Amino acid sequence: MLSPGMLTFVGVSLGKTRFFVKKKYNRRNIRENIRENKENPMSNTNSTKTERVIAYIDGFNLYFGLKSKGWRRYYWLNLQALAENLLKPNQVLNKTKYFTARISGSPDKQKRQTTYIEALGTLSNFEIIYGKYQLNPRKCKKCNFSEQVPSEKMTDVNIAVELMSDAFLDQYDVAYLLSADSDLTHVITRIRSLFPQKKIVIAFPPGRYSKDLANRARFSFPIGRAELAKSLFPPSDVRLSNCIKKYLRQGVD
Repeated sequence: MLSPGMLTFVGVSLGKTRFFVKKKYNRRNIRENIRENKENPMSNTNSTKTERVIAYIDGFNLYFGLKSKGWRRYYWLNLQALAENLLKPNQVLNKTKYFTARISGSPDKQKRQTTYIEALGTLSNFEIIYGKYQLNPRKCKKCNFSEQVPSEKMTDVNIAVELMSDAFLDQYDVAYLLSADSDLTHVITRIRSLFPQKKIVIAFPPGRYSKDLANRARFSFPIGRAELAKSLFPPSDVRLSNCIKKYLRQGVD
């Protein structure tokens, strides 16, 4: 039975004579090899490659997920920080794209949204892409009561266009999609078919899930409270108007 110091035979050629010498590998040799690999990543063939990431955030899907859970304390999210808190150690966030629409109706709600968008505008490598927000008539079949129901348009189309164009331009290795909109299933399928080296990761907003998206993506997971709690805007860090306090107290209904 061999001791922890293991013996191997190494062939050495000297002219026409071939000798076999014993080389001893012990715990010290192994530790030195491990330390050498850490100090020189190029010598380690198993080193992990750095991956470029772009995050695509479905603003309304995220907001209504928070609202459905009653998590108003997390409305004041630094979305850049949220995306970074979702990454793996070998991933680098190159850009965050936020998809939303300017709401109509209540002036107070519009003001709070404007305040939040101004806060997001202070972030670097952050782009806001707007869709449309419109009121659609809805009538009750039983009592004939009519009302105007707000709805957001174009976000899924805008996300699909950006995902595909960024893949074509080789802007990311991994795309993080923060949404549970199943309308995005087809574009994910096409990207994985046309660009098999690209990875699509779905981060489901609180209270939101899509089986179709989960099945098409490389990986999926729900965004938890821990990630949200670490990603809030400190009000003192943002040079904005006095309606910040009102936003934090009430949120956008």
